[in-house]
Amino acid sequence: MRCFMCKGNMEDKETTFMTEIEGTIIIVKNVPSQVCVQCGEISYSDAVASELEKIVSSLRNGMTEITVVNFKDAA
Repeated sequence: MRCFMCKGNMEDKETTFMTEIEGTIIIVKNVPSQVCVQCGEISYSDAVASELEKIVSSLRNGMTEITVVNFKDAA
């Protein structure tokens, strides 16, 4: 697979996904990703992106100021 930003090679790695919703920071660790070896751009498969959406959505109800979850435990 090639990076859509710089056309570099992508390699499989686990990364950390972070987002902020209504003042709460959500951190999801150990997310399966493809990372460009040239520019560092991170990409997710459709299945992983869908799972991240589910995780973030489920955390909206019980949010605190910072929430940290492990992808493998939440999936």
